[in-house]
Amino acid sequence: MKKRILGFWEIWNMSFGFLGIQFGFALQGGFMSRIFQTLGAEKDAIPLLWIAAPLTGLLVQPIVGYLSDRTWHPKLGRRRPYFLIGAILSSFALFFVPNSPTLWMAAGFLWILDASINISMEPFRALVADKLPQSQRSYGFVVQTLIIGIGTWIASNLPWMVSQLGVSNSAESGVVPMSVKVAFAIGAFVFLASILFTVFKTTEYPPEDMEEFEREKAKKNQFIPDILKNIGSMPLTMKKLGIIQFFSWFAFFTMWSMANPALTEHVYHTPAPLESNFDLAIVAQADAFNIANTAFQESSNAVGSAMGVYGLSSMAFALLLTFYTSKRRINRKLVHMFSLMLGGLGFLLMSSASPENLKYCFVLIGFAWGSILSMPYAMLSSSVDPKKMGVIMGIFNMFIVIPQIIAALGGINFVSGLLGDEAINAMTVAGISLIIAGFCNLLITNKNAITYQAEEI
Repeated sequence: MKKRILGFWEIWNMSFGFLGIQFGFALQGGFMSRIFQTLGAEKDAIPLLWIAAPLTGLLVQPIVGYLSDRTWHPKLGRRRPYFLIGAILSSFALFFVPNSPTLWMAAGFLWILDASINISMEPFRALVADKLPQSQRSYGFVVQTLIIGIGTWIASNLPWMVSQLGVSNSAESGVVPMSVKVAFAIGAFVFLASILFTVFKTTEYPPEDMEEFEREKAKKNQFIPDILKNIGSMPLTMKKLGIIQFFSWFAFFTMWSMANPALTEHVYHTPAPLESNFDLAIVAQADAFNIANTAFQESSNAVGSAMGVYGLSSMAFALLLTFYTSKRRINRKLVHMFSLMLGGLGFLLMSSASPENLKYCFVLIGFAWGSILSMPYAMLSSSVDPKKMGVIMGIFNMFIVIPQIIAALGGINFVSGLLGDEAINAMTVAGISLIIAGFCNLLITNKNAITYQAEEI
């Protein structure tokens, strides 16, 4: 099927739902560790509490990808039913996460939240490949990244913004501050509203041969054999991209899970106070705990705002590439390689950062993030069967979640422990991992993956 060239606003509309998805991811990535620490988690236990995120991604995304490839609804199309289901569940989870009274409930809601986000997210990747011709793939994924950057910056700053409006940033021991609760409630609303915008403003191409599509759908469900067959026959370029993704996502999972404890401790010198170290029955110690806890909550807001900067720089990165790729081809391999190396440098500089210049570290990390969200998918979508785009994107997610599972099960603690006991060592590990990912781009040799090749007539 020959696909027509889409204009900027058509691509914007079909990608707009990613604003809500990124609100969910940014609030989760920037503030779940803070919530865990507020509810009494020690910093060494935090990566394991995050195990929900990659495990749900490993299970959910291939399933959703496979099902969406075999779905066609006369009004909602192929991918949009999954956007809608995921948005409703995600909005529910976002509202309840910061209201969790116990640590185990917060961890449980993280499972629900991440599974729900994954239901919406995977079909969005496939939608770009479904709707756009080969010549616009880079452009489409970059526009998606632009929207993600906007969402990252706003959502990362939400607790700070609402606290500036007078919402309390202090709370009793074991209670998440109201500023965080309000931020998550706003995120729930934005998530659902932005997904609904895309659902109503976007159409999808029907299957090229509807009769053949219906025959395939009517066959006995071969989900597991089909998934295993596709894993076994994945293209060489996909395997090489998987190596890059492994080191990239190990680095970013380390940031999401450990940046708050590492930076509040090392840069702001306000580590989370442990209730077990204070006798709250003694007034003086209760006051000391409250002072330390308020300082931790304030510095956590500052860390969240600094992390939001990587959303801004990824947005700037995407904006530049949007203008460039709308008219010209790019070398995706080189763009991705140098972007990852800049991000790695940003992580390495954190060990000597001050509260005033921490944001510049995240500027560099934003270049890597902007590239991670666009270049691998542009390279992949140019190297696989378009009829299997959903399931392939879901399988590709394995290379994202497996490093996160390894990191959560002790990989972060083990590798950073080789450098010493300080929490900031986790950020150094993230930097080294991202630089390795950058060099791994040298493995990519497929010309179609590296840049768009015009079809011969």
